[in-house]
Amino acid sequence: MPNIKSAKKRVKVIATKTAQNKEIKSALKTAIKKAYIAIENNADNKNDAVKFAVKKIDQATAKGILHKNKAARSKSNLAKRLNASA
Repeated sequence: MPNIKSAKKRVKVIATKTAQNKEIKSALKTAIKKAYIAIENNADNKNDAVKFAVKKIDQATAKGILHKNKAARSKSNLAKRLNASA
């Protein structure tokens, strides 16, 4: 445990940011999984699920949680699967 006041504050701030990042990542993974399941089952809402997943990917990228190339790859894979299912 740090002794310096600023180091103690950094520990608290990092813990808060880690929790926020984990929450965003978890929501992102869930949205992507739901989109893949909707595509696989040929559900009526598969377009909405993919659109929502792409939105979550863009939000995570904007916050610096995902790298822009990983985001592009994820969106591309979603689009490929969606188009192949049509």
